[in-house]
Amino acid sequence: MFIKDYVSKDYPAFSTSDSIEEASEIAKEFGYSHIFIKKKGIYCGALSQSFLEESPEGSLSTLELHYDKFAIMEDGSILDTVKLFHIFNANVVPVIGKTEKYLGYISCDDIFTEFSKYPLFSENGAILTVQTTSKHYSFTEIAKIVEENNAKIYGCFVSAINEDNFWLTLKISGDSLSSVDETFERYGYNVVQKHYIDEKEDLLKDRFDFFQKYLEF
Repeated sequence: MFIKDYVSKDYPAFSTSDSIEEASEIAKEFGYSHIFIKKKGIYCGALSQSFLEESPEGSLSTLELHYDKFAIMEDGSILDTVKLFHIFNANVVPVIGKTEKYLGYISCDDIFTEFSKYPLFSENGAILTVQTTSKHYSFTEIAKIVEENNAKIYGCFVSAINEDNFWLTLKISGDSLSSVDETFERYGYNVVQKHYIDEKEDLLKDRFDFFQKYLEF
């Protein structure tokens, strides 16, 4: 999962002397949100393609005050790029070395392709979000609840957190897992979201529909 294993180099970085118009056209051609500027191999910053379109003609050096200074280190994790994609509304992030030398880039597509290999995304299963107080939160207990109901955790992440509460989203195995959320409720966890077939709820719905049809006769 280290960045250095996913660096691409086919998207050119620009010199400060290159024209704004040329950089904008190449960014559009590649479909990337930003262009990257380097000087003597050292990364200087990034400019969004939308900003370039609104800029007057000239060289990229004239826009130096507007350079965004975001980048990811080559020894970072691909998980670190997700925050940068979000903060800078970008679909591409530059990769630099310890001396700030420009090494290449990593794109959203690279990240999605890699994530799609993980069981959290690739395996079929149920997704549910449980909420508890920060004081009561125990991942050991959460894992125990899942496994005692003959299910396995494919992956999980903290979906929200504040001073008082904790929300954990889990991807778990199993065909019908109504017993899992019942156990969570029994242990004091609140199941706030779930995405799987609940046989008990379906059975109650079928019986209610049958009763409704009976009343219509």
